[in-house]
Amino acid sequence: MEIGVSFSTHSAIIPAMNKTRILALCLSLAAPASLFATMKNPSPMPSQITAATVYTDRAIVTRAVRVELPAGQSEIVLEKLPAALIDASVQVSGRGTASATILDVSTRVIYTADNAEVDQPRVKALQDEITAVEQAIRALDDRAGILNQQAALVEKIENAVAAPPGKDATARPVIDDLQKLLAFSLENRARLATERQSLDRERDDANKKLNALRSQLNEILHGARAQTRSYKTVTVRVAAAQAGSLDLKLAYTVPGAGWTPAYDARLRAEDRAVELSYFGVVRQGTGEDWNDIALTLSTARPALGGAAPELPPRFLDVYVPRPVMPMQAEMAEGRIRGMAMDKMQTFKVAEAVAAPMPAEVAEVDATLAAATVDTAATSASFRIAAATSIPSDNSPQKVSITTATLPAKLQYQAVPAMQETAFLSAYVTNGTEFPLLAGAANIFLDDAFVATASLKTVMPTEKFELSLGADEGVAVKRRVVNRFTENTGLTGKGRRVTCEFLVTITNNKKTAERVVFKEALPLSRNEKIVVNLLAPSSKEVGTPEKPGREVTLEEENKLVWRLDLKPGETREITYKYNVEYPGDLQITGLD
Repeated sequence: MEIGVSFSTHSAIIPAMNKTRILALCLSLAAPASLFATMKNPSPMPSQITAATVYTDRAIVTRAVRVELPAGQSEIVLEKLPAALIDASVQVSGRGTASATILDVSTRVIYTADNAEVDQPRVKALQDEITAVEQAIRALDDRAGILNQQAALVEKIENAVAAPPGKDATARPVIDDLQKLLAFSLENRARLATERQSLDRERDDANKKLNALRSQLNEILHGARAQTRSYKTVTVRVAAAQAGSLDLKLAYTVPGAGWTPAYDARLRAEDRAVELSYFGVVRQGTGEDWNDIALTLSTARPALGGAAPELPPRFLDVYVPRPVMPMQAEMAEGRIRGMAMDKMQTFKVAEAVAAPMPAEVAEVDATLAAATVDTAATSASFRIAAATSIPSDNSPQKVSITTATLPAKLQYQAVPAMQETAFLSAYVTNGTEFPLLAGAANIFLDDAFVATASLKTVMPTEKFELSLGADEGVAVKRRVVNRFTENTGLTGKGRRVTCEFLVTITNNKKTAERVVFKEALPLSRNEKIVVNLLAPSSKEVGTPEKPGREVTLEEENKLVWRLDLKPGETREITYKYNVEYPGDLQITGLD
């Protein structure tokens, strides 16, 4: 649609001192008219997914398309995009020889139905009409913008005439000039007001027509006994200063994608180091396959937002029941109960249907290529080194993020009263620049698989523990040396139970090892029951604030020994205590 913009001017009203300045303003009034060059209905352009950034609950997908643009205004249409695409997330950028300016970006939903009852030609005709009306509304919006520019320019002309003369000015405006300026302003302001009113009427008519067309389309699609499908189309309107090529990139956010971390932790006992392989298990069901894309995994959590939630006040007041008649109350109670039950049942059924079945994460062979890590103040992003393909079927795909060799301190732990076995643990410091998110870890001791464990989130420089299972290289034995009961007190009405144990630990390895084992000293919950530690002595036993050289009494009366054993060394530890209580009491916990 060709729109002509005319402006009535009176050259006589312009003083000589301001003619050059005002002429430039007047000429600029007509410049935006070229924006309304006639456009043909654009054809959809084929595009390709080139990259995706996956978060824990969504993904940002990037598409690329190259177009050849003529000079002037054009529309680029990208169709069959996911219906769940978040409209507000769409971002467009471009680079090329066309010197193009991106004017606006719009999205719309397209419905399709594969059913004989659906009048497909009618659906196509309605969708074409909707597209034409939407284009007309955008043109009306552009006209409104130009009218606003013209009103601003009229005001600039008025200000230019009334402005004080410059140094080279020869005369000031006379009364006759000001009267002509007033006539000029009134004429153009009246014209602009008339055009605005006409424009508002056209926009209202167009919106009514658009709503009517959409209503007709919905009636056809939803009236048919068929499962309708939908997708989205993005239209990019550009203005090119000259003909040329444009490489356009379209980025948008879609739900239905996410990733979870997984690890292989392999302890090299001889080297006292852990080889940590960091993986990402990616799933996506966005409705479009990602083939040979540049994949990035991000630890950011956009679902939480950028700011802390506002805490609302908690108001307290006196409850005032509403007065109701007895019969009315009974009827209302029955009705409300019935409604609550119906809603509860409906919610549970919907919840059961919507809940996804857990899927087992299958091991996928992957090349352990290190990803490029981009760290920020609150998150990290891993750019996967190799091109990756992720089908839209929610199947788990395992990709390699990076590997790291982390120094480890080894320590054996034992609880002889529960099990005469030493368990090896590795205490590791996260020496990387990125966090290790919580996830499942396959634990290996050298080349032997040990177990699968859950790794908690570990920040850089933070320490974490890896449990490596039982190791027969350190032998643990515990036996009862003595146990007897005797009467106490002058009348013999008291009771004393004495228990003595011997714990033997042998380091059968060729390296020096640290062994930590624990024994539970009985903890009295009654003042009539007294527990006395006989061995080790009170001088040998430390406290959490001041640990002993080898043994410390920690919380809940747990005795903890920390022994450093040389290769082949055996240590015997005697542990002895007694319990005193009145003879008429029957106590528990001494079994």
